[in-house]
Amino acid sequence: MDIQPYLFLSAITFIIGVVGVLARRNAIIVFMSIELMLNSVNLSLVAFSAHLGDSTGQILVFFVMTVAAAEAAVGLAIIIALFRNKQTVNLDDINILKW
Repeated sequence: MDIQPYLFLSAITFIIGVVGVLARRNAIIVFMSIELMLNSVNLSLVAFSAHLGDSTGQILVFFVMTVAAAEAAVGLAIIIALFRNKQTVNLDDINILKW
């Protein structure tokens, strides 16, 4: 099978993720957009791995998925802590690093 449809889908989902990170101000939507970008990279890795007949891309996907799972756990904990502290998940309203 041809690799171009997989790379096209991966590029489209990555672009949607970048637009979500840049355009949205809700922390949960930004978080979901980052996860979408990680999944699009995983799709590219699997497509290239299958196209080249090498399993290193698929092994790398497991490492990326592990990091994404840890990032999801820590990221959601931070978002919940910020919501409990500031009563909002809007990134413009969260300015705890300012004096």
